[in-house]
Order: sequence, then structure tokens, then C-alpha cells
Amino acid sequence: MQTAPFYDDVSQGPEGGCAYWVTASDGVKLRIGVWPRGSKGTVLMMPGRTEYIEKYGRAAQDLADRGYATVSIDWRGQGLSARLLDNPMIGHVGRFGDFRFDVKAMVRSATELGLPRPFYLMSHSMGGCIALRALIEGINVNAAVFSAPMWGILINPLLRPVAVTLAVVSRPLGFGRKLLPSTSNTTYVAENPFLDNLLTTDPDMYDYMQRQIAAHPNLALGGPSIHWLNEALSEVRALSRLPSPKMPTLTALGSRERIVDPAAIAKRMENWTGGTLHTVEGAEHEVMMETPSIRKAFFDDAAALFDAHP
Repeated sequence: MQTAPFYDDVSQGPEGGCAYWVTASDGVKLRIGVWPRGSKGTVLMMPGRTEYIEKYGRAAQDLADRGYATVSIDWRGQGLSARLLDNPMIGHVGRFGDFRFDVKAMVRSATELGLPRPFYLMSHSMGGCIALRALIEGINVNAAVFSAPMWGILINPLLRPVAVTLAVVSRPLGFGRKLLPSTSNTTYVAENPFLDNLLTTDPDMYDYMQRQIAAHPNLALGGPSIHWLNEALSEVRALSRLPSPKMPTLTALGSRERIVDPAAIAKRMENWTGGTLHTVEGAEHEVMMETPSIRKAFFDDAAALFDAHP
């Protein structure tokens, strides 16, 4: 592993944060971020679409305060990891299954760095979809926490047939790498004001995200490709047919969720033995980046789950 850029000036994480370049087994260059302070174990933090390591600095501080180290990742196609299209602002992946290579690189890096065992999983949005697949395939963790996992995608019912058809025909017709209509090359927090945003009700956390992108625009990512939508819809459909693994699990979902599908989350959690669904009253999509009281409750509950499974 080689040292990679790490923007400590905007992460506000615990002391000792750093980043490394690693190469996935299929040759894609990835960036891994580490906050090594903690003796109880290490949390594998799996971010959402458009996100990057530094965005989870405050979360890493919350975990360090409770005794846990954190390792995170820039998924392929976002953050400082290799961008996959000529237009670097379009979120893209060849196959959704390619994220398996990133997960394996993340676990391998945490092991090589000697981060404390056991490992635990924490994920958000698209990261929750990737994390569920990793759990089903046997990733070695003791417990898992999900924040608004992408187990379904909210699409306007009137537009869903059009979106699905567009996604399906994009590959044979050769326009799958184009930006998904109704999205833009600009990252969400850079073009949307705090008022009625879809992410958080906390103005300080929204400002935190905006300042990160303003200081380091190379972290930013815009809308997804049409092909990404096709891959994502295929993956959530495939996962919906699979049973939940035996794993102590907590899922947090904001009552004001407007990005992922709450019904898909509720359906899976109803049948997850050892799983608990917390509906967080008043929260938007990013429970980990909500108001101080919501964040404290989330990380207290997560640490309690991890503490109970050492």
C-alpha cells in the first residue's frame, strides 16, 4: 500500500487519520481511509453513492469515542478512486458485482494494517446494498448496522416504466454511459440549498458537506449513468429474492426518507432474525449526519450492538 491524499482539514475525524492507495484484484485503483484509534474492534464503513472517505470523519470520531476504529473506502468511480468514464462527474460501474472487488480490497487492507479485531459493518444507502451482498456471501464480521440501505430505489410511479425501459435498452443501443436524465454533472450539495434538501435536517451537517466539496472539488460526483441505474435495479431485484443472513443487525431509517424505498427496507427487516428496524422520527436520508441528538442515539445504539457481539 502507498500513502494517498487525505484531506484532514475537512474531515474532522479523530487523530491519526490517513489514506492509502490499493489495487483491487481486477486492477482498479482504490483509495482506503483509516482512523485507527480504538481497541474494541474496527468498523468497516461502506459509504453511499457520490460519497468519499472524508465525509465520514465525524462518524469516525463518534465511533472512536465509543472505542472503535474505522476503515472506509472511495468506491470505484467516486472520490479519489479511479473514475470509470471520460466524464468523471458521472457515477458509473461496469457491473454492480464489481463492488465485491472493492469490499475484498477494503478487508484485506484492514487486515494488513493490523486494525483491531473483530470487524463490524456499517453502511449507508448504496453502501447498504453492497454490504448486504457481502453479508450474504459470508464477509467475516460480528454484527452489521445499516443507515437507509438501498434495497429499493424510489422512482416516481409515473416515470418508473420510462426509467426502467430506458435503463434496459441503454446497453444494446449504446447510450448506457450517458448521464441519467433529470440529473446533472454537479454534486447534490453544491447545487441545492439547505432548505428542503433530501439529506439532513441539520444545517451544520449540511454546511460540513458543502465545505468539503468547496475545498476539494475533486471529491465531487454528479448524477449516475443510465447503465448504473440498470445495474442498481438489477441488483436490488436479485437481493430481494435472497434470504437475510444470520447476523445481529440494526437498520435505521428516517421517517422523511425520500431517496431509497422504505417499503423494501421494512419488508426485509420484518423477516430478519436478529434484526431490528429503528424508524428515526423527523430524520431525512442521512441518519449519521442528522442533528446531534439523532446522531448520538444512532451511534449509541450501534456501539451497544457491537459491544454485545465481541
